[in-house]
Amino acid sequence: MGIGVSVFLVALGGILAWGVNVDHSNGFNINSIGVILMVVGAIGLVVSMAIFGGRRGRTVVEEREVV
Repeated sequence: MGIGVSVFLVALGGILAWGVNVDHSNGFNINSIGVILMVVGAIGLVVSMAIFGGRRGRTVVEEREVV
């Protein structure tokens, strides 16, 4: 899961958790699904930042003797 997908899940979860008001839902609570999506997105964001954040462009310069 990339950073973009993680941010999307957090945003979608926030919309479902706080922006949607459902009076009657049979079988599941859409607000709880929103919270679950936010948690999954946050975990994915932390893992993505840990994996991809450590990659920096490193330049190796080797000195050669000119003949």
